[in-house]
Amino acid sequence: MTFVKLTLVTFGLVYAVALSGMYAFQRDLQYFPTRRDPTPMAVGLTGVTRITLPTPDGETLVLWESPPRGDRPVILFLQGNAGEIADRADRLAFYQSQGLGTLFLSYRGYGGSTGTPSERGLLIDAKTAYDHLRAQGIPADRIVLVGESLGTGPAVLTAAANPVAAVVLEAPYSAAVDIARQAYPWAPVGLLMKDQFRSRDQIDRINAPLLILHGDDDRVIPQGFGKRLFDAARDPKTFLSLGPVGHEALFSPNTWARGADFIDRTVGP
Repeated sequence: MTFVKLTLVTFGLVYAVALSGMYAFQRDLQYFPTRRDPTPMAVGLTGVTRITLPTPDGETLVLWESPPRGDRPVILFLQGNAGEIADRADRLAFYQSQGLGTLFLSYRGYGGSTGTPSERGLLIDAKTAYDHLRAQGIPADRIVLVGESLGTGPAVLTAAANPVAAVVLEAPYSAAVDIARQAYPWAPVGLLMKDQFRSRDQIDRINAPLLILHGDDDRVIPQGFGKRLFDAARDPKTFLSLGPVGHEALFSPNTWARGADFIDRTVGP
């Protein structure tokens, strides 16, 4: 009996220590910035301006901006949790080749932006970028939100609170906490997780055409999470499978082209 009690106590202590560590360092498990901050020209881009914007809570954001051709829409791009906007230079160049304007946001704590990432912070950052476009004279019906992986959460929550022309979500999740529950079934993540990005609770507030793109073999964010989010959205909405590909498809021009085609059909030239 003493051995059993000792075993249970030891297990309880190990479990408590594991939970404490996860709680203390959870944002290190969720965000992976590399803090690189090259100029657009240094990564081969032309016609792109590096700008900085202050946020209402005192941070300074770095963004890469390029104008649209004529009255073409402008993409506000919200990246995934790893790397920097500099790692998406080829995506930005692709949008330029389609005549689309761009505003690529470097979240707080990413690239040259100050601060540290959090759900609240990323939502402030996305709203700051959106407000910048509006202040530049870009009407809401020419702004398209494109979210990649983790960035689909801020994209959904921003579009739910602000008018936009369309929303494109690449490998989205129903909620970040849903992904965490699957990854850590032994932990009460619903109680411990700070940045839950509950897209499923807000997506039905989006009043714009929606496209969801998701690979069949995505192991980072399995396609079922994207379908769950799609089911919660209102019409008009479209779900397109990217085929037998994984999360790496987010870096494929074929994926970006599907988003651009959707923008052409729903927003127009």
